[in-house]
Amino acid sequence: MALLGDGESRLFIDGRLVAGGGGTFTTVNPATEEVLGVAADATVDDMSSAIGAARAAFDETDWATNVELRVRGIRQLQQAMRDHAEELRELAIAEVGAPRMLTSMAQLDGPVEDLSFCADTAESYQWTTDLGIAAPMGIKTRRTIAREAIGVVGAITPWNFPNQINLAKLGPALAAGNTVVLKPAPDTPWSAAVLGQLILEFTDIPAGVVNIVTSSDHGVGAQLSQDPRVDMVSFTGSTNTGRAVMADGAATLKKVFLELGGKSAFLVLDDADLAGACSMSAFTASMHAGQGCAITTRLVVPRARYDEAVEAAAATMAGLKPGDPNDAGTICGPVISALQRDRIQGYLDSAIAEGGRFACGGGRPADRDTGFFIEPTVIADLDNNAKVAREEIFGPVLTVIAHDGDDDAVRIANDSPYGLSGTVFSPDEERAAGVAARMRVGTVNINGGVWYSADVPFGGYKQSGIGREMGLAGFEEYLELKAIATASN
Repeated sequence: MALLGDGESRLFIDGRLVAGGGGTFTTVNPATEEVLGVAADATVDDMSSAIGAARAAFDETDWATNVELRVRGIRQLQQAMRDHAEELRELAIAEVGAPRMLTSMAQLDGPVEDLSFCADTAESYQWTTDLGIAAPMGIKTRRTIAREAIGVVGAITPWNFPNQINLAKLGPALAAGNTVVLKPAPDTPWSAAVLGQLILEFTDIPAGVVNIVTSSDHGVGAQLSQDPRVDMVSFTGSTNTGRAVMADGAATLKKVFLELGGKSAFLVLDDADLAGACSMSAFTASMHAGQGCAITTRLVVPRARYDEAVEAAAATMAGLKPGDPNDAGTICGPVISALQRDRIQGYLDSAIAEGGRFACGGGRPADRDTGFFIEPTVIADLDNNAKVAREEIFGPVLTVIAHDGDDDAVRIANDSPYGLSGTVFSPDEERAAGVAARMRVGTVNINGGVWYSADVPFGGYKQSGIGREMGLAGFEEYLELKAIATASN
């Protein structure tokens, strides 16, 4: 089976690969600006058909109650992805602009292996809980709590880590017994579309359980929030779009899971190895051209050592030249599109307008005439009120901000509409843990610890979202609770 070449230019609806009613649209290599091929361009009618297929599969088959079938189907999909890993790797590099080294981690291999957690959880999960016998209102009663699938899940995913996010939604939703309509971002349609091929050819997942709808029209995805046949929408993307998803879902009071933006802070305390911490911060902010919602893009350092911190961060970032994602040593590849590149440039221009300066970077690399590249950039001499410190840029941009002690560092970290992630550096682990406990965020790493794992819930506070993805908490997002009371003699 060839996953590359012309890519997958069909929709996957009700167990069949079908043409899109709107024809096709092109997908572009962000590193070269070359057209890779075409993807199916779905219409509102195509999406309606996909929702109908998912609804019928949930209502009319035993998928929701057959745990053994679900586990088998997930493991089959996992094995198919393992067997075609090299094709999927080349696709991610070409379509996403993902650096090759990252495909051995969160861009491909990691998420595929994480499907084991979903299957294992479904196998071992306690679907019912016996609360025993009591006599509420004087009536002797046995009480049971049952956990059941929500129903039809609309999954809307972004372009930055498509394999990870597609599977982080599909895996637990299917394991919990739901049927799914997956709508990927138009920038990376193939990463989702090829899953339809794999499911059809290599799994026992019944027709209609998974439907994959690619489209250039964002309004097609909005149907998932609006259609009453959809019971839940699981969305990852920008906070502004998340608000629209929530508003659309309000009409039918469907459950909404939102994993949204971030403007996370990297706090360096005054006893930390400043050079080492700042270097790690700069490296992290440059990975995959800064296109990650949990990346720490505010480096908050002791005021007395501010210039030293800026210099250390800039020295690291200046060495991370934007490169060809095919090269094994590339850390910072292209951003996804010309639109995104120009958006990032607008933020860089605003930093200068507000009185900031570039310690390194600041625009497009002089040695790259093609491709959507932005230089890794360190912005200095601004405070936390600057636009580049308040808004999510989604590029390789690090803003260095001075703090006046632990309390002030925590204040700066929490002075944000977002609350997704954060970092604390200090050799005093107790002190660092105390600072981390005061940060209003969903994930924190201390001294470079790694929270990303299949069994760890991921999500944020405030405008970074609602709910958790991954871990047991992520699995349970896709379940309903039913209380059953049986009169007992």
